[in-house]
Amino acid sequence: MKFAFAKPALPKSGTVAVTVATDRALGAAGRDLDQKTGGTLSRAMKASRFTGKKEETLAILAPAGVEFDRVLLVGVGKGEDLSEAALQAVGGAIVAALDKSGETEVSVLLDLPDGGTVAPDAAAAELAFGAQLRSYRFDKYRTTEKKEAKPSLKKIIVLTAEPDTAKRAYGRLEPLAESVAYTRDLVSEPANVLNPESLADRCRDLTDVGLQIEVLDLKKLRKLGMGALIGVAQGSAFEPRVVVMRWDGAPDAEDRRPLAFIGKGVTFDTGGISIKPAAGMEDMKWDMGGAAVVIGTMRALAARKAKVNAVGIVGLVENMPSGTAQRPGDVVTSLSGQTIEVINTDAEGRLVLADCLTYAQETFKPRLLVDLATLTGAVIIALGHEHAGLFANDDWLAENLLAAGRSVGEPLWRLPMGDAYDKDINSDIADMKNVGSGRGAGSIVGAQFLKRFVEDLPWAHIDIAGVAWSKKDTATVPKGGTAFGVRLLDRFVASYHEGK
Repeated sequence: MKFAFAKPALPKSGTVAVTVATDRALGAAGRDLDQKTGGTLSRAMKASRFTGKKEETLAILAPAGVEFDRVLLVGVGKGEDLSEAALQAVGGAIVAALDKSGETEVSVLLDLPDGGTVAPDAAAAELAFGAQLRSYRFDKYRTTEKKEAKPSLKKIIVLTAEPDTAKRAYGRLEPLAESVAYTRDLVSEPANVLNPESLADRCRDLTDVGLQIEVLDLKKLRKLGMGALIGVAQGSAFEPRVVVMRWDGAPDAEDRRPLAFIGKGVTFDTGGISIKPAAGMEDMKWDMGGAAVVIGTMRALAARKAKVNAVGIVGLVENMPSGTAQRPGDVVTSLSGQTIEVINTDAEGRLVLADCLTYAQETFKPRLLVDLATLTGAVIIALGHEHAGLFANDDWLAENLLAAGRSVGEPLWRLPMGDAYDKDINSDIADMKNVGSGRGAGSIVGAQFLKRFVEDLPWAHIDIAGVAWSKKDTATVPKGGTAFGVRLLDRFVASYHEGK
């Protein structure tokens, strides 16, 4: 998809999209177009249920009085509700309405209703950003798709009074959109293509955007003593990897300690010896979603030259049953020196994260830690597919992550922690066990396990199991891998560590 910005002028072909506010209120450009078409826009709205609500669309084919092929009316709602996220949804609605229409190009007359707080140039950029997010499609393996089923839209031109400033604003958003697409690609790849070794190799290519990459192989992991992570991987034909990504964007900062982002990267999760049911197991290719988000976030920070020091660490394993697989009842020694009785081999992500959390703290002495993982099915029972679960030992960190999530449309919900939950993972033969004694509070118990590997510094755990993959289209997220967390972490960095 190509994006351009131009002064308002009606094209001679293609489609014109016109924004309409609540109660069918046309802006100046919309009223002018309505007059040129002999009132076609007004009549069409009156004859339909279209009222200008957010993301509503109404197509008018071959309107009289103009040369182009159709008008697409797009609802934007009330001016006071027209946030950055709402404008992105408008862009997404345009793509959704036209992508299978056969149309190849659309010009958008962006009429902003009164009461809004987003400047016109920024609004144009946000609309294009949303359209780019919604236009994502993973079609790498499609070979027989019919032409009429393929997306047709190739170009969006946003018409605005200040196209040059809008283009510059979009230029700051484009690396983030590209990184979201990169993350979705990783999550969508099948496990016979993406394994711990091949994913680590893909990470090496991120030196092209300026990241420093180090890959720790099995020999190095053994030397370090990452027994928890290695135990998960030992049933697979693929050796584990830990990838360390560094971005030193603030070399002269008074506090040069990096922000540390940690990701669970189980490239396929059968459950191991505690094997999962067959139904739906194909979805476990995205059990590396937390790692993908960390990789995408680090790519975004480097691509936009973020003025921050950050490190991303991802533990990459495949959890398979075999003659060499970890057994229920095994005891492993983590990098921290703490021992873990493995009760359930399907509670493997926390073992991977434990060693990565310790490595991050010992090696980089970070200012804070944020880990992301498709950790528990229990978080889906608690929150569905609308929010990710947030756990934290620091209120400031939790509040800022919550705020960042709200602002970009990736909402979090903070869940409790406490000693009563922590006691549930005490083991009779080791320092701890990897699951609790019952089925209750599974997500909280997982977070309590991770907390045992966090030293005295701010830490947050984000359980993205319910939001890493979507089974339906939403405003800016087509069905499939969502990359939930990339925009959230990028906004968290920009707002609270770059002063933007």
